[in-house]
Parts: sequence; structure tokens; C-alpha cells
Amino acid sequence: MNRGKDRRKLVRIGLGLVLWLGMGAAFAQNAVQIRDEVDQYIFSFGEIEYLEDPAGKLSVEEAASAQWSTQFKPSKTFSPQNYNRASYYWYRIKIDHNLKSARHWQIEFFDQTIDELSFYMPEPAGGYHLESFGDNFPFGNRFLKHKNFIVHLPDQYDGAYTYYFRVKSRQRADILVVLRPLEYFFNYALDEYFFFGIFYGMILVFCFYNLLMFVAVHERHYLYYILYLLGVGLYEMSSDGIAFQYLWPNATEWNQYAPGFALYFASTFALFFAASLLNLRKQYPRLLWVLGGVLALRTAYLVVSFYVSDRWFNLRFVEVIPFLAAFYAGIYALRKGYRPARFMVVGYSFLFLGIAIKFIQYLDINWLPLGELTHYSLGFSFIMEMMFLSFAISDKIKLLRLEKEKAQESIIEQLQENQKLKDSLNEELELQVKIKTGELVQKSDFIAAQNRQLAEANQKLAVQAEEIAAMNALLTQDNKKLKHDVEVVTEARILSKEVDFEEFSAMYPDDASCLRFLAEIKWPKDFACTKCHHHHFSEGRSPYSRRCSRCGYDESVTAYTLLQNTRLPINKAFYMIFLVYSTNGSISSHKLSEILHIRQSTCWSYSSKIKKAMKEKRKHGEIRHEGWHSILLVEEPTV
Repeated sequence: MNRGKDRRKLVRIGLGLVLWLGMGAAFAQNAVQIRDEVDQYIFSFGEIEYLEDPAGKLSVEEAASAQWSTQFKPSKTFSPQNYNRASYYWYRIKIDHNLKSARHWQIEFFDQTIDELSFYMPEPAGGYHLESFGDNFPFGNRFLKHKNFIVHLPDQYDGAYTYYFRVKSRQRADILVVLRPLEYFFNYALDEYFFFGIFYGMILVFCFYNLLMFVAVHERHYLYYILYLLGVGLYEMSSDGIAFQYLWPNATEWNQYAPGFALYFASTFALFFAASLLNLRKQYPRLLWVLGGVLALRTAYLVVSFYVSDRWFNLRFVEVIPFLAAFYAGIYALRKGYRPARFMVVGYSFLFLGIAIKFIQYLDINWLPLGELTHYSLGFSFIMEMMFLSFAISDKIKLLRLEKEKAQESIIEQLQENQKLKDSLNEELELQVKIKTGELVQKSDFIAAQNRQLAEANQKLAVQAEEIAAMNALLTQDNKKLKHDVEVVTEARILSKEVDFEEFSAMYPDDASCLRFLAEIKWPKDFACTKCHHHHFSEGRSPYSRRCSRCGYDESVTAYTLLQNTRLPINKAFYMIFLVYSTNGSISSHKLSEILHIRQSTCWSYSSKIKKAMKEKRKHGEIRHEGWHSILLVEEPTV
């Protein structure tokens, strides 16, 4: 592309023209010569003359007449524009055709957002041929399906011809007119659409990647980032004319409002994304209120401008305020030591660099070179911002992982303290046993020493024997209590952390131990037949089942429990009940399926049954403090 080089050359030519105009010389409009060695020529300064038509009633014949022709003024800027949005503007350019040219030439208008553009091509026999363009007309009406407005020039013309065109637009219209040969235009258009494909493809790839991350980790800032990227992509497509070409070619009215709504959509979710990424709700609640106030004011402005004035609606730089608010939030969080904010600040710095370049172009500051980098500066800024915002998200995920690891280390330390406490208790119990054993040994020695006095001390010996028997009974009770305390401590340790299936199976290694444990819970004291309430029984057909001696009803140990009619292995069913109870029902069926290697649908069905039993027990106040096995029994049917 030679646009930057041509631009510098044209600036030098334009400065000369401005000086020439300032000196008061009134010469005819310069004609741009067609030369085959030039690939493109951008009309600028005095090469474009304009005439304001407030009423919009002038015809091309009247504009070309001697009465109005002298009222055309040469442009004093690089590219003129419609300063009064309510008026029609007439423009004219002069081209010196070369009949010997071997190339096919055309005129291209860069600003595809112009509402109405009527181009009048002079005919050799007199009169003008009209071609109409603009985004107020369906895209399918264009002869050449390109986002810009293209006019083919006749090949048979020779000499200088003056071309007129009239512009009417509700928003700013930049009159950027370029003379190009057809083959150069096609090469340029292919390259331009190729880069469009790369840009919008990157947005889709970023959206798809973050959608997968949202499904995986369920962090809301991924969803806000996707919606923000879609808003940016829709705005760029609307501004470039790609959306009008491919998405809504017949929705001409919506085409007027699409850039404004898309940019509002992008700025809104930029605020949501900043609030979620920086965790403003917990970390900086006042700053969250500031962002909410900015969003409310921006929304009110959008509604008022939509119904009051189109000119207000088309003020794109209003969106700088929400982006500035998000940028300030990132800087504030970074100064407070929140490390993920640093990538967010860098990304928004690139964005505001692109906005600054666009603002300079909007002010028609002539020292800024016109080229692809400046024209698409905002798109390049969006790409850099997307990359650094993705880095910011990754940095936050890393921070969350480190916080989780610290929490796990804290839990492990607490478990180690619990283990030390258990060991200390065991040592104390062993010491008490040794003390009592020593006392028994001393008393036995005393009895041996007194054997010589058996005849005289029989009564005393009997009393001592009774004391020894009592002490043995106390030791037996102490041993039982010690065993019970060890089991309680073991179960309490299990319930205080997430354990795997192997550790849980150490307490219930097989089906027999599970059924024996279930029988002890179901019939802790005596048996009562469910059918006739008789208390005598014999062994049933299945392990640990009981058959009523009166009515012969054989009751399985799993009947009227959470394990009734279950097809799961009993120890896995026990472990699932333990997991649901210990997590208070918050564990998902996907996690249960992953732990137990059972289908997710089976885990969901059985965990729902467990949660229902917990809910019923809780509703009747029946959940006891014994632990997870307190919910094993369900209500027995009444006879």
C-alpha cells in the first residue's frame, strides 16, 4: 500500500493550495490527471470543492450552472465533511481522462456510513447519469458487492470532466475520494477482507476458548469477557460496513443505530468484566457503586438520545466514560496490590491509544498520516487489549489456585494437630493402664508375702480378692471405652476431611461388615417383627436377616433403610451416603460419578434419595449427632 507515501505528497500539495487560496487568486479547479503509473490518487484540499444546500432543492443542472458554479468553495481541509447535519452538500471533482490509458479506472468513497450519496456522471452528449449509494439503500442494490461505494468511470472519455455528487447524512460524513484502477482495487479489496477475516476470526477464537473455560470453572468473568468481545466485534463490523454486507443487508434503519448499540453493549460488559475480575463486590464495594453509577448514567443517555436526537446518539466518544471508569478501577486495584489488574491496565492503555488516534482523526489534525495503521488503529488496539485481558484472566485463575493451595495446607496442618492430639490421648491412656497394672503387681506381691498367714487372714484375703475382681471389671470397662474412643476419634478424623474410597473401606472392607454394621443400627437392642410386632426370631435366608417366629416374615437387614432395593455395591452405597451427608448435600452427581466410577445418572438418582431422607429427618428434628449413619433408617410402614 502506498497510501502513506501518497498522503505525504498530497499534504505538501495541499499546503501549497491553501497558500494559493489565501493569497486571493481565483483560478479554475485543478483537474486530477489519469496516469497508468499511479496506482491510486486521494483527492484532497482544493481538489474537492463543496457547496452547502440547506433546503436540498438544487438539481445537478442548477448546481452546474453559472449562477451556482461560482459559489463552490475549495476544501481547506484534507477531506471536507458535512458540518451541518440538516443540510445537503454538493461536491465536485475534476478528472482529466486519458483515452490511451490501458487501465480501467474507478472512484471509491471510503466512508461507507454516508446515508445518501448521489453521484452524477457527465455524459458527452450532455446531461448527467445518476448512480445512488448509501446505507439508506439495501446492500443488494449495489452493482459491486463491496463495503465501500464504487463508481466505474467510462473508458472512452478523453479530456477533463467535472463530476458532481450530493451527500446527505445524519451523522458525520468524511468525503474521502480515491481514484484507482480496477485491478489495483481488487488486490487491495482481497487483502482488506483477508485481514478482516483474521481480525473477526481472532474474536471468535477468543470467545470460543473463554466459553470452554466458563463451562469448566463457572467463573462469571469469562462470560462477561465473551459478551464484551461480541460487542467489540459487532461494533467493528458495523463501523467497517461488514455487518451491513453480511448480517443485515436489508435492515437499513437498524444500520443507522447498530454501531451505537454495539458500542454501548461492549462498554456495559467492560464494566461488568472489570467488576468481576477485580472482585470489587468484596474488595472495593465503593468502587463498585461508582461503576454502577456510570452504567446507569450511560444507559439513561442512550435512552434519551435515541428518542430525542440522532446526533446525540451518534456521539461515539461518549463511550470513553465507561471505559475510563473500568480503566480507573484497574489502576486503583493495582495500586492496592492486586496483581491481576496489571494486565488489565496494559490492555486498556492500548485501547485508549487507539481511541486517541481516532479522536485526532475526528479533529482533522493534518500532521497525522492517513494510512492503514491509522484507519484501523482502533481494531489493532482491540486485538492488543483482548490479548492482555486474557492474560489478566489467567493471572486471576492462578491467584485463585494459590489461595486454594494455602487453604488446603491449613486444613492439612489442622489434621496433623488432630493426629497429635489423638496420639497424646493414646499415650495418656497407656500410662494409666501401666499405672493400674503396676498397682496390681504390687498387690499380688503383697498377697504372696502374706501366704504364710493364710489361716489367720482368710477373711482379709477374701476382701482383697473382691477388690481385685472389681478392679479387673474397671479395667475391662476402661478397655472398652478406649476402643470406643479410638473408633470415635477415627470417625471424627474421617468426617473432618475429604477421604478417598480406600480409606473409607478400611472401616467397612466388605459387604459382611457393612451388613453387620447395618444390623446393629437397625436392631440395637431387640427384634420387633414389622408385620406382627413379635419379638422372637430365627436366622433368615440372607445374611443378617431375621425371620419372625410367629408369622414367618423374613425381614432383610436392608429393608426400610436407604439401601433397600439398591443395586450398588453396599460399601460404595455407604461411601456415597457418607459423602452426601458430610457435604450437607452440596456434592454434585458429576463428582460422585468421578469418585465412585459409577454412571452419573445412577449417582444423581441415589444422591437425590439420600438428600430426601436428610430433608425428612431434618424436618422432624430426627437427625442425631452420631454421624452419617443416623440417616440410614427410613420410616417403617404402619400395619
